[in-house]
Amino acid sequence: MPIQIGVPKETFPGEQRVAITPRSCERLQKAGMTVLIESSAGVPAGYSDEDYMSHGAQILNRVELFRSAEVIVQVRSLGANPGAGRSDLRLFRPGQWNVGFGDPLTAPNESAEMASAGVSSFAMELIPRIARAQSMDAMSSMAAVAGYQAALMAASSLPKFFPMMTTAAGTIAPAKAFVLGAGVSGLQAIATAKRLGAVVSAYDVRPGVKEQVESVGARFVSLNVESTSSEDKGGYAKAMDEEFYQRQREMLTAVLREHDVVTTTAAVPGRKAPILITTDMVGAMARGSVIVDVAAQRGGNCELTLPGRTIVHRGVSILGPMNLPSTIPYHASQMYSANVVAFLKHLLKDETLTPNLKDEIVRETLVTYNGEIVNEQVRDTVALFTVATPTQGNGNETV
Repeated sequence: MPIQIGVPKETFPGEQRVAITPRSCERLQKAGMTVLIESSAGVPAGYSDEDYMSHGAQILNRVELFRSAEVIVQVRSLGANPGAGRSDLRLFRPGQWNVGFGDPLTAPNESAEMASAGVSSFAMELIPRIARAQSMDAMSSMAAVAGYQAALMAASSLPKFFPMMTTAAGTIAPAKAFVLGAGVSGLQAIATAKRLGAVVSAYDVRPGVKEQVESVGARFVSLNVESTSSEDKGGYAKAMDEEFYQRQREMLTAVLREHDVVTTTAAVPGRKAPILITTDMVGAMARGSVIVDVAAQRGGNCELTLPGRTIVHRGVSILGPMNLPSTIPYHASQMYSANVVAFLKHLLKDETLTPNLKDEIVRETLVTYNGEIVNEQVRDTVALFTVATPTQGNGNETV
């Protein structure tokens, strides 16, 4: 009997992605799974019900879907959708599985609620960064989308051309773009800004990424700041002490003055984003400059960032975009779906719903099981670090 995978419509405000795309349905069928999808779940991302049916999926309403599916797959499960997502708790049944972004390191109550409901939940953001899990790395996929979109936002907000332009009025110099944080989103922001014609520089607390920065066309800015032990075993930047950040800010101020656009992407999993740009540093930048704070959802790397809003301080625009992958839902869904399919095929390859805790990928992503929070990382950190859900908003403000 094929395992039934249920894909409900996303309910987080403004979320346009869908967890499984039509073409992925065929891949799941070949692996012994059938797809049940809620009516119109893919429409915001550009995928119609007819698209799904033509690829073998069955269309159901939400209640029927939760009742029938053995595995519920979402972009945002309860921890990443604590408002609207709570209404689904009554639809889950004990023994059911849930796969999606669950924000488990900062959502202790929601993880406990999923455990109490008897749901076995897997968090896609906990996929380990190891070679055999690369095809499942949804965090990297979504970070790439965010970096791309951040560069486009910067270009459209800057009152200058990005590329060098030779015109009848003379030659116009290219914009100077600076990227703070050279993880996946930062590298994509660099590559996109470079393709748009800007002169790009970048900095990261991890000196080992210099080669990666240069490979996508940027100049690596070196600061005389001690940065040993700046990277964890998963390749993510670690939180540093306040003395380190203070020295870093002092040296970055001079760098910011030289640039038209600054994109910040520094984030530490499960922690509030570090403040890299203070109000005084913004004040030292040239009027008309733009800061795009990709870390806004975690509080922001700029002291002035307001999540979901654009503000102007002394002529400098600070953009705090939220949920950037959702603004490019067609391809973001396609990428996420590919990651989820790879994960499901790994998880269910023996046609059983018993998690193999000896497998590192399963063990690291499994958050709740048999009525308990079983993930060691979540148990150890969730009580210590709680990041408040940012208030979303739209509009422009001047401060």
